[in-house]
Amino acid sequence: MDIRTRIRDGDRAAFGELFDECSKAVYNHAFRLTGDWSTAEDVTALTFLEGWRLRGRIDPDGGSLRPWLLGIATNVTRNMRRAARRHDDALARLPRGEPVPDFADEVVGRIEDAERLAGVRAAYGRLRRQEQDVFALCVWAGLDYA
Repeated sequence: MDIRTRIRDGDRAAFGELFDECSKAVYNHAFRLTGDWSTAEDVTALTFLEGWRLRGRIDPDGGSLRPWLLGIATNVTRNMRRAARRHDDALARLPRGEPVPDFADEVVGRIEDAERLAGVRAAYGRLRRQEQDVFALCVWAGLDYA
């Protein structure tokens, strides 16, 4: 029984042979179409998934299945580009949010303030009660000594 018939009948081992025979050609074709190795890997994987799904449409007569797979890879690439274009268009229609300000300087300032306040509180704690009252009223509350 030839490989076409075996694949049409759902023979996984035969499809594995087809993968071993044609995966490099499919990948190279996908890479030439996309110019990106990662996308070419995705196209290759989707091509063989689609090939397995469409195995019942394989003509029982003929030669190599490489042209059939390269045609599938071309269609998969087109579909991926179309989907990416639609995704980009959808993102472009979304309202732009206000830029989020960088809060790193504020956080550093708060940490420094907390450390400084801890030092002041330690010194404040060493004062006598009356001195604490004067310090709190004059320095923190802004009242004059009188």
